[in-house]
Amino acid sequence: MHPWKPPLPGGELATVLDRLRDWTPFNGDALIGAVAASLDDVPLDEEDTEEIAERLPGHLMQLVTIAVATEAEQDTAAARLIEQARTLRTEDLPGDYRNAVGYLRWMGWAVNELHERLLAIHCLKETA
Repeated sequence: MHPWKPPLPGGELATVLDRLRDWTPFNGDALIGAVAASLDDVPLDEEDTEEIAERLPGHLMQLVTIAVATEAEQDTAAARLIEQARTLRTEDLPGDYRNAVGYLRWMGWAVNELHERLLAIHCLKETA
């Protein structure tokens, strides 16, 4: 019998372990809640603006990661939304309240559109 050997060198195993520790499972309910809050007819108050500003970028990038992993870029509409998400994610939240709300609405729309497209092309299962 041969002694056990790890499937990857130590450094690569550490990288995999770090990624697993940082991994957050997809939560469709939380995503829908953040999108709904950002796109609601009633504007966010300043406290909620900060909370949504913390949540939406994570949802957006999680959807991009899912899209890449499921090769959704082969769909032209999904590819356009993925590129838009990446561009949007690089922008900073505006400092003044009114522009911040507008930015979060834009990001909420982008999250919603990418989520809907991934559902349509069967890269995600329907959420609640």
